[in-house]
Amino acid sequence: MAETNIPDTGMADEQQYLTFIMSGEEYGVDILAVQEIRGWEEPTSIPNAPRYIRGVINLRGTIVPIMDLRMRFGLEHIEYTATTVVIILKFDGEHGERVMGIVVDAVSDVYTIADGSTRKPPELTEDDNSDFIKGLVNVNEKMVILLDVEELLSIKNQLLNVAGSVE
Repeated sequence: MAETNIPDTGMADEQQYLTFIMSGEEYGVDILAVQEIRGWEEPTSIPNAPRYIRGVINLRGTIVPIMDLRMRFGLEHIEYTATTVVIILKFDGEHGERVMGIVVDAVSDVYTIADGSTRKPPELTEDDNSDFIKGLVNVNEKMVILLDVEELLSIKNQLLNVAGSVE
């Protein structure tokens, strides 16, 4: 992955984002939240889980829920291919450290983005279905949607207790 620098807008604060592709659009997550990137493997199903939770995997003794981000975003389902990956994300939430995997079409790049170059997303709906969009930024003449990892993975308190250590 090549690192691309976005012109500094006078702000000293910059963050790096790992970007990935879904349905032809590019999304980014704070690289500090990325624990690892894995190829697709079929997880163990969990009964009564939300439709977008594909199941769980055992990652070195930690049970990790796997979320299909296409399904979470209401995008058309596609068959998984050799480029389909699971990005394992970790963050500190109000209930302690959380780990979750997100299934995406393909990993794209790593960008260094000045905080001042991001724009707030437009308010499109009255529900909380887009609270996980942190901002938008233009990179190399394309729009990248930056995601708030904590909001994205919180799933509004659903399934959070599945993530834990294997006894």
